[in-house]
Amino acid sequence: MRSVLRRPVVVTGLGIAAVLAVVALFVFEPWKLVVDEHVDEAVPTAPTAVAAPAGPAAAAEPMVLARGEFVAHEHASSGSVVVLGLPDGSRVLRLEDLRTSNGPKLRVWLSDQPVIEGRDGWHVFDDGRRVDLGGLKGNIGSSNYPVPTDVDLTELSSVSIWCERFSVSFAAAELRPVTA
Repeated sequence: MRSVLRRPVVVTGLGIAAVLAVVALFVFEPWKLVVDEHVDEAVPTAPTAVAAPAGPAAAAEPMVLARGEFVAHEHASSGSVVVLGLPDGSRVLRLEDLRTSNGPKLRVWLSDQPVIEGRDGWHVFDDGRRVDLGGLKGNIGSSNYPVPTDVDLTELSSVSIWCERFSVSFAAAELRPVTA
């Protein structure tokens, strides 16, 4: 057995196998299947310049501009999404009570593509216009993502939790405008 392990072909083959194993670990990040990332960010508020006799500035409540519920795609997912308008004019996309699988290179995208249930909806979000709001902060919990001022939410009316590594949507939600 020792003489077999000393052969150059076997040693080279074992070296190549080791390199491939390291590359596979880097690319697929299999530990993410069993490691959840919890996040619990507060609802954003902006202070107002209300002059109270001896009190601090009061926090103004954000206004809900749009909302939607997640539809599971590649992985079982649940939760909701809201777009909040803050008193300073900025907007924030908030994922609430999100519950999905963890994965490599998960992103939060605003998209112009429709939300389609089932396998037909897994791959549509990289077909049209999209704005990347950043990496998913956690696969369980609530988190906030600033929406750029130049984004038109009438055109980009869906949200996807997108896996860049495998080009697939984990979950998506249609944003429906909320009227006051």
